[in-house]
Amino acid sequence: MNVEIITLGDELLIGQVVDTNSVWMANILNNNGFQIVRKVTVGDNADDIKKAIADARNRVSIVLVTGGLGPTKDDITLKTLCDYFDTSLYFSEEVHTHIENMFHKRGYAMNELTRAQAYVPEKATVILNHNGTAPCTWFEQHDAILVSMPGVPFEMKSLMESEVVPRLKEKFHRDIFIKHQTISVTGIAEAALAIKLTTFEENLPSFVKLAYLPQSGIIRLRLSTYCEDEKIAEETIATLQQHLKELLDKYIIADLDKNIEALIGEKLRTKGLTVGTAESCTGGAIAALLTSVPGSSDYYRGSIVAYSNEVKHSLLGVSKRSLAQFGAVSKEVVEQMATGALRALGCDYTIATTGIAGPNGGTPEKRVGTIWIAVSNNKMVTSQKFHFTAIREQNIQRTVNTALIMLLNNM
Repeated sequence: MNVEIITLGDELLIGQVVDTNSVWMANILNNNGFQIVRKVTVGDNADDIKKAIADARNRVSIVLVTGGLGPTKDDITLKTLCDYFDTSLYFSEEVHTHIENMFHKRGYAMNELTRAQAYVPEKATVILNHNGTAPCTWFEQHDAILVSMPGVPFEMKSLMESEVVPRLKEKFHRDIFIKHQTISVTGIAEAALAIKLTTFEENLPSFVKLAYLPQSGIIRLRLSTYCEDEKIAEETIATLQQHLKELLDKYIIADLDKNIEALIGEKLRTKGLTVGTAESCTGGAIAALLTSVPGSSDYYRGSIVAYSNEVKHSLLGVSKRSLAQFGAVSKEVVEQMATGALRALGCDYTIATTGIAGPNGGTPEKRVGTIWIAVSNNKMVTSQKFHFTAIREQNIQRTVNTALIMLLNNM
């Protein structure tokens, strides 16, 4: 059940578009017992695509390809696959009818380029794409499988979940059970964490791996078992998880593979509480992350992005005297932002941020990367000063994560 993923497109190679498809595919495949051997990105060149496919089929029995199935001239995947599998395209009435119906429902008229997507390889099994016009094609040869899917993420995801993964599971016998367990920790550096877990790692069974997945302010520890016996895999990972929890108790913020914004949402919903944000240097990034969770309207009230001092004063009630005396990046201002947001948004908790994200704007007294974060409710307001990096993107991300951790710890 080894898989190689090939993503196609010049836009991926030059960095114009970020490849999120292979990340999502690897996750769902791994959760269903498939092991990802390699992920490869290839440009819109027929020879390169055929070579990548040939190399992949020498390594694995399952090759999954995304991209290059649109109606334009640079969408060469189907023609290339026909050359590789020594077959030709034929006009599929089924696919044509499907595309025609889809266009009719959307109020569009078909043109010749769209109609051309009804041509599919003779040697492939065609799987209709109910979210788009480009069909999925399934090639099977010598007990090996190649599946070509659209590169549009929501189309690919739907096909993977409803068609591709179920068919692969039916075709291939599962001989290895893969189990993962993730614990998220904060307040400890990665090197210090590794030292603390030295003995734990040395005593891990041969079929278990421990991975460190650091991000700004948070380190996720992922335990993975690869075992022929499902019961042994489950029992082993449960035992190791408990051992980790005992070793790292005060550092743990979650013992499930959930991000911090989802954990905050669950806690707020359970308690029937609400939260709002007052952001300066993060420019709405905290609000965007909190509202990325489905159902966040149950507990998220809103945000005031107060970038200028005028907005800090007029909407959040920050005093002009504090702004003049201490500056916008100060304990006094961030705390007034937090308490002002409580009044303005009518919520139970607020997060406030102000700082110098960079790369410019720093002074000898307040260098780039100086950040103040506050969390408040109707009974308290707490704030903390941080010194991050000189890189704007890192400062914003670290501020977002640190602010959410502060909120979680004060709820």
